[in-house]
Amino acid sequence: MSEPGVEGAGEATLTSAGLSEWQRVTNTFTAPSKVFEDIKRGNRSWWAPFLIKVLCGTFLWFTVGRMVTWQGVFENNQRNLPEFAKRMMENMTPEQKARQEQRGPISQEITWAAAPAGLLIIDLIAAGVLVGTINFGLGGRAKFAAVFAVTQYAGLALWPIRLLLGAIALYAGALPDSFDPRNPAGTNVGYYLSQQDTSPVLYFLATRIDVLAIWCLVLTAIGVSAVAGTKRSSGYISVFGWWGLLLLVGAVGAAIFG
Repeated sequence: MSEPGVEGAGEATLTSAGLSEWQRVTNTFTAPSKVFEDIKRGNRSWWAPFLIKVLCGTFLWFTVGRMVTWQGVFENNQRNLPEFAKRMMENMTPEQKARQEQRGPISQEITWAAAPAGLLIIDLIAAGVLVGTINFGLGGRAKFAAVFAVTQYAGLALWPIRLLLGAIALYAGALPDSFDPRNPAGTNVGYYLSQQDTSPVLYFLATRIDVLAIWCLVLTAIGVSAVAGTKRSSGYISVFGWWGLLLLVGAVGAAIFG
């Protein structure tokens, strides 16, 4: 029988003997399996990838304020409103329209400044859903903290690159009157389509089937299966199953609300 003190010391040594935070950041792109095995061993810190996302988002936020302006973002959004929202706008009184036009740019600026917090909440929800799916549906043994750390590192393949590409595109001459912070980089077909001249369902699907997003999903699937101790196929079923369902729901919503 092992002594509790000795066992606890052994676990502490195992947990502390992993990769550094910055080694995991770089290995996410070069050797992701090492990162996820490190997380499985108990090294579940996630502050570095989140900090990188915040810094890249801040860079884009300042770039948009300078190159597009938040008034420009608001006007772009107004042009691309779905049909039901446009009808609601038409029914507003002149006073209501004036208030909206006054508050709109400020709301856009605040909304996008708070985006990192919103992304963190989405990742928390995603981690909870994936833990339930892989554990109860596919026989895994994942811990919530481990899956959440996986989402943070997998997100490095999506958010920092997308945000930086969006800022670079603006400095390189992208037209401010077509800029959309929700889709700032040309890593999907939807970026090159006119939202006003494309069917809502096609535009939705064209923006969601994104090279960086798929890369992020693949990394998430690999990571979830690693920390859950299941076959990699179980990770793909969990992650891409939910992604496919969300695509379907979003496409239906786009068809209904235009």
